[in-house]
Amino acid sequence: MMDADPLSQPEPRDYLEPFRVSVHQILNRVNQCLVQLEKQVTEVEQFYESTDNIQGNNSKGGSLVKEKGREKHPTGTKKPMQDASHTEAAAAKRMQELMRQFSTILRQITQHKWAWPFLDPVDVEGLRLHDYYEVIDKPMDFSTIKSKMEAKEGQGYNNVREIYADVRLIFKNAMKYNNEKHDVHVMAKTLLEKFEEKWLQLLPKVAEEEKRQLEEEAQAQLDIQLAQETTYANKAKDISTELYEVDMQLKSLKEMVIQKCRKLSTQEKKMLGVTLGKLSLENLYRALDVVAETNPIFQPTGDEVDLDLDAQSDYTLWRLKAFVKDALEEQEKVDEGAAVNPNDNPDDKRNKKRRDSGDSSGKTNPKRKKLSAL
Repeated sequence: MMDADPLSQPEPRDYLEPFRVSVHQILNRVNQCLVQLEKQVTEVEQFYESTDNIQGNNSKGGSLVKEKGREKHPTGTKKPMQDASHTEAAAAKRMQELMRQFSTILRQITQHKWAWPFLDPVDVEGLRLHDYYEVIDKPMDFSTIKSKMEAKEGQGYNNVREIYADVRLIFKNAMKYNNEKHDVHVMAKTLLEKFEEKWLQLLPKVAEEEKRQLEEEAQAQLDIQLAQETTYANKAKDISTELYEVDMQLKSLKEMVIQKCRKLSTQEKKMLGVTLGKLSLENLYRALDVVAETNPIFQPTGDEVDLDLDAQSDYTLWRLKAFVKDALEEQEKVDEGAAVNPNDNPDDKRNKKRRDSGDSSGKTNPKRKKLSAL
């Protein structure tokens, strides 16, 4: 597709101007495709990195959908995301049922005749327990648990195990602060044993629900991941198809240009041969490479290169003519810049001229170029 630039400048310019415009439009289209493709590749890389992080951070009772909801997903994942939301909602209802059953256990414990010291927060000031907060890091009581259970979603408990941990904390705090012979210690130990017995009856249901949620979250994550991979694959396929179509248009345009271009006259070929001899050594090598690109028989390497311009196709000659024109213009700009530099040393100029001609010792360049236009 890079071959299109030289074709946009052959004479007569007004005749080939529509082709130049077409090439420019197609190249813009290619650039847009490449930018879009690069963006998609970046999105895919970020997708896999975020997937690894989410898999490592998921825990019991966590919400995959909420976590993934913070990310931007392609439109192809809409249905898997909806399914995951419905699954999460169903799991939340089941967890609410477990909490309701747990509330029954709490009611039985709080109605026990020995539960009164644990119903409300410890009256540290009234009881003059000046060292209480030095011993107890996190105070807890049943009224606090009840308030948290009745709080709005997102502010209360997420699952039964969190409530279970706070109930145990009530009794553990009492046993920690009071010695074994103290009544509060004995009451807390007794109620903790009764609570653990009732908890063991509910635990199988809790464990089953936790296992189910983990499986559902894993399946939801897999469905979303597969949907994303499919979306990205389809986008990449569309880009590939677009690039293929552009490539075919360029090839078709190239054939049209070749058919429309007039042949170089004998005089133009002679002038081309003359201008080739004015090229710097580097540009001369590049000119020979231009010929080799469209003429696989031509060998640009060797001590002596025979370039027969009459043996080249019209397409090659037009490309070569455009290249030589641009190269000479560039050389003139460089020479003009060097000519006005007051700091140049005359000896340096002579040495540079010898280097540019490939001869630093006064000998003939070992790689000669024999140009034949007739």
